[in-house]
Amino acid sequence: MIAVARVGLPTLIGVLAAFLVMAPLTAGGDVSFVLDKNKVDVATERMKLQSAQYRGQDSKGQAFRLDAGSAIQKSSAEPIVQLNRLDAHIQLTDGPAQIRANTGRYDMDTQKVQLDGPLNFTAAGGYDLKTNDATLDLANRTMRSGGAVKGTVPQGVFSANALRADLEGRTVTLDGNARLRIVPRGTK
Repeated sequence: MIAVARVGLPTLIGVLAAFLVMAPLTAGGDVSFVLDKNKVDVATERMKLQSAQYRGQDSKGQAFRLDAGSAIQKSSAEPIVQLNRLDAHIQLTDGPAQIRANTGRYDMDTQKVQLDGPLNFTAAGGYDLKTNDATLDLANRTMRSGGAVKGTVPQGVFSANALRADLEGRTVTLDGNARLRIVPRGTK
């Protein structure tokens, strides 16, 4: 058996190599085909991304990352990009921060992001904020909640009917029925 394999395998390899060398020379010619424009799938969106990720640094050199499960722009005439499963991370001077939202819409003309549904913001140092629906104005670096807000800060817990934030000035304004419960550091 081994004697046959010792002679047969090199012979088989030689025949296979000869066939591979000769095959292109014996091909019949070019292959052509015609596409029927009625049977070709046409994309319904101008742009569709799955598992989209955008990384960069802000003007202060702080690294950020924006992840989206999907991003869809229906047409070039419509400047709106639909975003799903949003997850944004930024490395601030006092630690990491994260914003999560189910869906959103980015308007390229106005540079505004409309976040829909529950929104959750967490940051180092015990900061946690929850609201529904928010508008982020990237040009003016401001944010406004679309509904009630509640959260936790190192000093205690708070709630209000709405929230306005100046991201550049790092100020937050609670509007309507604002409540703050301060928890002294000594008692837990």
